[in-house]
Amino acid sequence: MADAMERGGESPGAAVKSKWARLVPLAVILVAAMGGAYALGDYLSFETLRDNREMLIAYRDQHYWAAVAVFMTFYVIIAGFSLPGATIATLTGGFLFGTFPGVLFNVGAATMGATVVFLAAKFGLGERLAAKMDSSEGRIKALKDGIDENQWTMLFLIRLVPVVPFFVANLIPALVGVRLWRYVVSTFIGIIPGGLVYTSVGAGLGEVFARGETPNLGIIFEPHVLLPMLGLAALSLLPAVIKKIRGRETV
Repeated sequence: MADAMERGGESPGAAVKSKWARLVPLAVILVAAMGGAYALGDYLSFETLRDNREMLIAYRDQHYWAAVAVFMTFYVIIAGFSLPGATIATLTGGFLFGTFPGVLFNVGAATMGATVVFLAAKFGLGERLAAKMDSSEGRIKALKDGIDENQWTMLFLIRLVPVVPFFVANLIPALVGVRLWRYVVSTFIGIIPGGLVYTSVGAGLGEVFARGETPNLGIIFEPHVLLPMLGLAALSLLPAVIKKIRGRETV
């Protein structure tokens, strides 16, 4: 029996252990997200930024690149472990570093953090799930094939439409077998519009603090902001629409 097990590969027990080991990174992220939502919700807030703004500005003025490194590290941790406060972090990036280069620091850190979630999900579930969808039949296989044919469209769409939660947009590509480089490129480019909006809001926080007000975080849903973003989302759908029309013409 030992010889048979050697010929057949790893033992059933080892296979089960390997399966559970693959889920550890994703489980850590989920536990950290729940724990962070409970423990850090009151700290990663606009009030915390307001109360500590002078200290943050002083540190930035004295140690600019160290401030950039520390800020981006915290942002990667927030995004990578899906902790509350991503919006506040984006505002902080604009407040400390201006709209530019603040938007680059925000988008870069958010992309790195999102990639952590993507890799954890892909390692734990994505490869197996994508393989099962490839080997299946009927509607599931058709769904997988449709996604594969229009991966760029799908990736940009879930980033550009502001109603898709960031964590969900990180998971979906991993579960359908998207390649890492496509995910990174589409994430970085796709979150620029929304990141630019909130970074610019953060850049104007000095005046907001002076008036004793809070920033309008719903600005992304105002028509003059939302409509151009929806226009970009529609533009990202154009290749899939053209491919569909051409497919009908050749039938």
